[in-house]
Amino acid sequence: MIRASRLMLLAAAGLSLAACSALPKLSLPSIPGSESIAAPAQPAGPTLASLKPGQWAHEVSDVAPDPRVRFGVLPSGMRYALMKNATPPQQAALRLWFDTGSMMEADDQQGLAHFLEHMAFNGSKNVPEGEMIKILERHGLAFGADTNASTGLDETIYQLDLPKTDDATVDTSLMLLREAAGELTIAAEAVDRERGVVLSEERTRDSPGYRVAIKSMDFQMEGQLPPKRIPIGKTEVLKTAPAQRLRDYYEAYYRPERAVLVAVGDFDLNAMEAKIKARFGDWTAKGAAGANPDVGKLARRGETAKVIVEPGAALAVQLSWAGTPDGLIETKATDLRDTLKNLGFAVLNRRMQALSRAADPPFIAGGAFTGDQYGAVRMTTLGATAQPGRWREALAALDQEQRRVVQFGVRQDELDREIASMRASLVAAVSGEATQRTTALAGGIVGTLGDGETVTSPSQNLAGFDEIVKGLTADRVSATLKTAFAGQGPLILIPSPSNIEGGEKTVLAAYADARKVAVLVPAAPGVTAWPYASFGPIGKVAEQKDVADLDTVFVRFENGVRLTVKPTKFRDDQVLIKARIGHGLLNLPSGAQSPLWSSSAFIEGGLKQISAQDMERVLNGKIWNAALGVEDDAFTLSGRTRPEDVGTELQVLAGFAMEPGWRPEAFSRIKTYYGTIHDQLETTTGGVIGRDLSGLLHNGDKRWTFPSRADIAAASLDSLKAVVTDPLGKGEIEVVVVGDITVDKAVAAVAETFGALPPRPGVAAPVAARQVPFPAPSRTPVVLTHKGRADQAQLFMTWRTDDLFSDLQRSRDTSVLAQVMQLRLTDELREKQGATYSPSAGATHSVVFTDWGYLSVSVEVPPEQLDAVAASIRQIAADLRDKPVTADELDRAKKPRIDQIEKSRVTNEYWLGNLSGAQTDPRILDSTRSVIAGLERVKAADVQKAARTFLGDDKSWSVLVKPEGE
Repeated sequence: MIRASRLMLLAAAGLSLAACSALPKLSLPSIPGSESIAAPAQPAGPTLASLKPGQWAHEVSDVAPDPRVRFGVLPSGMRYALMKNATPPQQAALRLWFDTGSMMEADDQQGLAHFLEHMAFNGSKNVPEGEMIKILERHGLAFGADTNASTGLDETIYQLDLPKTDDATVDTSLMLLREAAGELTIAAEAVDRERGVVLSEERTRDSPGYRVAIKSMDFQMEGQLPPKRIPIGKTEVLKTAPAQRLRDYYEAYYRPERAVLVAVGDFDLNAMEAKIKARFGDWTAKGAAGANPDVGKLARRGETAKVIVEPGAALAVQLSWAGTPDGLIETKATDLRDTLKNLGFAVLNRRMQALSRAADPPFIAGGAFTGDQYGAVRMTTLGATAQPGRWREALAALDQEQRRVVQFGVRQDELDREIASMRASLVAAVSGEATQRTTALAGGIVGTLGDGETVTSPSQNLAGFDEIVKGLTADRVSATLKTAFAGQGPLILIPSPSNIEGGEKTVLAAYADARKVAVLVPAAPGVTAWPYASFGPIGKVAEQKDVADLDTVFVRFENGVRLTVKPTKFRDDQVLIKARIGHGLLNLPSGAQSPLWSSSAFIEGGLKQISAQDMERVLNGKIWNAALGVEDDAFTLSGRTRPEDVGTELQVLAGFAMEPGWRPEAFSRIKTYYGTIHDQLETTTGGVIGRDLSGLLHNGDKRWTFPSRADIAAASLDSLKAVVTDPLGKGEIEVVVVGDITVDKAVAAVAETFGALPPRPGVAAPVAARQVPFPAPSRTPVVLTHKGRADQAQLFMTWRTDDLFSDLQRSRDTSVLAQVMQLRLTDELREKQGATYSPSAGATHSVVFTDWGYLSVSVEVPPEQLDAVAASIRQIAADLRDKPVTADELDRAKKPRIDQIEKSRVTNEYWLGNLSGAQTDPRILDSTRSVIAGLERVKAADVQKAARTFLGDDKSWSVLVKPEGE
């Protein structure tokens, strides 16, 4: 897998409506016609480049590491970091990190760092080709979910998530990582077989957004190495590079002094340390060490513009400034500088969010970020997703906000708000410190390795933050924030789906015009109180009963509201809440296009008595959120909070149930975004499948179809209100609360909110609504087209099965059948044929709609291989009908699935989902109780029987997505 998160962060051309975190990181110079900004004085301290092989950054830093982590180094220079953690119990996460990525490739090796990552799963000295994944599956690790790897520009990571920490599982996992580290065979025949898989990944990743990201990176890092070393590389190299060229890279960069093994989990530290020393102690480097790359010097540039025309891309605008990174490791001095900058950027982002929520916003979404990239550049960026045809307004608004914050800085009330918000998050993290998830802790340690950071605990983070912000003034933050805008530029980047007349000259002229407009002092907000603290007389409990075996309590209030509470200790200080109201899709007509594609406008519209912007300000310092969703049988209002803020969270959710704000500007923003969504979706096979498949699988039922361009153009806020208002305002209410809370506190908090609402009569969903169509079997596929690359195509094949409850055990047999199909698809289409990167199979069984379920297969291949791949799938189905699966296959199909469920059962998210609807449908509880035993009960004969029942050659239905004109 290609690790491109920082690449995308650097060069992302647009922003999601939900958040601005997908935007670039960038930095600034002197600006013609404005106050000159001096280059910032950098803290003195040790640099990343000065670290010796085997040396940890914290050894030369004044920042103390998390005392729970044991650090070590082998004589070879290989480092390791170990941490005992029992959340969840008896599980572990192993990460093998290499200080190497695609930037270390030679010109004729472009793409081979990532190709080598694939070869780590394809044969080594002690593990034959094709056996590594099977070995892990026998220990309960699922390929992809628990077993994975990623390659970035400057790092490569191998990941194993162990469902058990018994000696056999740990020893096997360490053995396989040791094989990947230094014993790969990289056989020529295996390399040739894998070429098609890597090329399939290249096709799958290529999209308008991806192409814009690469072109943006090339513009922003002009003349430097990173844009020339995108991890997927060059297709010609992938097609022709000999095995020896991969081996050359392997021996030069997969070396002990470049490796770090991270192990976090429920194990004895001394025992794990001994195992690592025994397993990796004999690893020695082969051949000459590879050199670190020369990333190139930062280009000297003034005001520069670039228009990137990419059909299907979102229209976006970026203002960026580029500086030379200091390369410092983390110290108290850099923490101080970075915290002040982060607080300043939080204020700036809050201002940009307010602009996007205006009645006539200059852009759909916007954000500002700063950071170092690959040791090549320090970038500061303001970016926005523009409304179609309105890039000038977006550019002017970004310019205004940048100059405003430079000229006037931040206000003390703005700073205090962001301090309170950040501190609330840090306090919540401290409260949950004892139950941090193992995989998150392992990821956190790995995340520090490439940047010279020190691993610290939540308690340390809070203490450090409090020390920094004590007595902190807005003037000090403003001065630090201003230095972020010092460097080369501004670099003005506009990715656009169509040409801009006059190109870069037009953009520069528009920027010059924008700069002629003076900026004003930012206005302070008015005072607003939280108007939803009371919902009337506190509700009374009418009935309460225990479900002892599931540690769950069912409550019914006198007003008819049902409450399900499950107290847990899976995550300290975490409480999840979901209010299920009405009947969801059962409430909607099947013949009218659903307007729920615009449902995010509901929360963005705020409440009747307070806007979303003011809600965030008034409730600052509390942990809460809200989301509207729709399930098959209920509308949902859900949130995530901590015990002390449960009352506030329930007030927010009850407020949305009773008095949503329905502000038209929120709907207009969503509608504007969707106005070009078809242009984006039609450029890839995945986009077309995502757009059309759900409607096709429901035979055109409008509750599942994607809105057409005409539907979107004609949509109004009233159409959304029409389908949401009555169910939320009049429907029966079920509240599910799971997490770090007692039953008494949950009951009391719900009694003051949902339990205090007037009784609701509730209307049963029509029985006919539970009958949903499914496409009739056909050997003739439905053919869809896309406007992307000519070598991209996708096949989706499905067989109708049944709903979950018509035969609960048979549904589990079918689920295991799907897992077996996944194994065979991977073995045949990926490993043997090298036809595709990630074939998938799965089974779906509805718990709401009668007789509705399916088993499906999805594969990405070049168009000319569609027929052959379809034939291979049909042959796999025939073999499953004709012959029982082997005991080994059955074990490898069942064990990872069972282990995944066991891992999920120690999360609050699992129980929030599995207890939803349980009070009115006891079959849900029976299913939850029996799921593992039901899967364990599945035999080879059951799988074959399910295949004979459902996988008939005359029972399939399929969709092909081909290039337009094929």
